[in-house]
Amino acid sequence: MVAGGHTTETPAAITYSSVVSRDSVRIALTVAMLNNLKVLSCNIQNAYLTAKCQEKIWTRAGPEFGSNRGKIMLVVRALYGLKSSGAAFRALLAETLYDIGYTPSKANPDVWLRPAVKHNGFQYYEMVLCYVDDVLSISSESMKTMKGIQGKFKLKDGKIVKPETYLGSGLEKMTTGNGTECWTMSSEKYCKAAVANVEIKLASHNRQLPTKCVTPLRAGYRPELETSAELKADGIQYYQELVGVLRWAVEIGRVDILLETSLMSTHLALPRAGHLEQVLHIFGYLKQHPKRKIAFDPDHPQVDEQRFKKHDWFDFYRDIKEAIPGDMPPPKGNSVSTHCFVDANHASNTVTRHSQTGILIFINRAPIIWHSKRQNTVEASTFGSKIVAMKNAVELIEALRYKLRMFGVPIEGPTNIFCDNEAVTRNCSDPVSTLKKKHHSISYHRNREAVAAGTCQIAKEDTKTNLSDLFTKTLPRARREELLDKFTY
Repeated sequence: MVAGGHTTETPAAITYSSVVSRDSVRIALTVAMLNNLKVLSCNIQNAYLTAKCQEKIWTRAGPEFGSNRGKIMLVVRALYGLKSSGAAFRALLAETLYDIGYTPSKANPDVWLRPAVKHNGFQYYEMVLCYVDDVLSISSESMKTMKGIQGKFKLKDGKIVKPETYLGSGLEKMTTGNGTECWTMSSEKYCKAAVANVEIKLASHNRQLPTKCVTPLRAGYRPELETSAELKADGIQYYQELVGVLRWAVEIGRVDILLETSLMSTHLALPRAGHLEQVLHIFGYLKQHPKRKIAFDPDHPQVDEQRFKKHDWFDFYRDIKEAIPGDMPPPKGNSVSTHCFVDANHASNTVTRHSQTGILIFINRAPIIWHSKRQNTVEASTFGSKIVAMKNAVELIEALRYKLRMFGVPIEGPTNIFCDNEAVTRNCSDPVSTLKKKHHSISYHRNREAVAAGTCQIAKEDTKTNLSDLFTKTLPRARREELLDKFTY
């Protein structure tokens, strides 16, 4: 039975229910292999119905209640459909995790931590990740945690297994060329199902997906120059649904369509027929290129430290230091290093002249954050667009380093940032390099202060090897494949 929650008015305080973020899942899978931990998953059966209803809800019994027909009945369980049911179940699950010794991380309340020690004395944190009723346990003895959860909830088919899917993506282990075992994330099944749904829809109109889609968008296509007819209401809704499907595919690993999905997302409010055709072209590309997965490789990359120039920043920013959370748990386990590629395509939008920012952040060799977005301001120079992109990268890096610390993960040194613009690299990493334009003063000081604090260090990267180039401009097939093969499989 599903309740009509849309007919009730419920305070927001008892309706909000958080879920684990996707980057937290990527971090956890990387840390699992880094510390040689087991990963198990389970799915709680009839999850909401295990919790008590937090609202005062009644209904009049219908004919299905037999002799009780017509009686007033009070709803005492968190029925599906009620606004408070998600929060009620999460509170019950949280109480269970508290009881077995876990506490939520302040960086993501759906990542639960518990200090543990292996038989050899190695100290680390056990982790539990919750996405509604899907639970991951990461520990050297993860079965104990799962049994604790099973003691309170009934699991679907009573299964506690190695995860094969999570958040719609396929999970499996692989061995890299260096002989390192790691978890991988693939959206192959999700994309195949999405493509099949689109093909069914098109078949009803005697159409089919385009063929020979060697890149996500047609060569030379610019969505901002589209002049075809505007879509009607049902066409707009279908366009928005398709872009939503593509966005989730990107979230679960299809980084090769990140830029194209971002570009098509800018026309959600008023798409045209040509925009819809290009979105279908992306689905045609997914059909012809179904396999592209990312690996959470725990190995540290080899980085030449001599590429990063060291300077004394005291006269400029005095005793500035990286902000370390005072309430973070003591770091345990093996340490991680962080690395970032950043780029911007200056004035890439030929109508508005907004630039496109592209950012790719790694933990060791594992891609964790990928970002492609149109900049909010129109920059007059390549330098301006790239220093703004650098500021965005610094903010993402600081957020990631905070999350890692609140997960109890030791961080090794500053984050290495690689930028292909010599002027931006020098301007942000050399104290004597002065600002030429007042307009960029916020980005200028934001970046330099992060370098002075030891949060990051910046080096010049050749455009040919800058991985974030994928997320700023539509590249020919050979160039795309060259870059994708460096961090995807």
